[in-house]
Amino acid sequence: MRTLTFVHQWLEGPLDPQQTILLPPLRCMTSKGLRQGKFATLSDATRRGIIDQLGRGDASIASLADKFQMTLTGMKHVQVLERAGLVVTQKVGRVRTCRLGKRGLKAEAEWIEAHRKLFGACFEALDESISEMKQEGSDESAS
Repeated sequence: MRTLTFVHQWLEGPLDPQQTILLPPLRCMTSKGLRQGKFATLSDATRRGIIDQLGRGDASIASLADKFQMTLTGMKHVQVLERAGLVVTQKVGRVRTCRLGKRGLKAEAEWIEAHRKLFGACFEALDESISEMKQEGSDESAS
């Protein structure tokens, strides 16, 4: 675990300057229903490109392979996206068509937003505490 030591205004007042706040690794901060798998799935640039392409409309695996200059066997990316629930495929005759999954990344986007707000509030409080400490330090040196 990583630790950060800082003075932080929290609820009733400032914490002891020596107080250590532990930040667990990201994998420990996941909420119910949020899978690390989707983040790992989207860590690949080709898979992100496929998602972008499917955001414009459904596409066959052959057209995606052509767009990304890959062979059909190289399009294992679609299977990875399908296992993560981001893409749905349907085979009609000899053509397998891909489209975005219905659920998409809503839960992940909500998780990111909640943690962005949490860390934003913490950093604002930290900035405020540092400003107060600087002010107190300049007041003491002026007297």
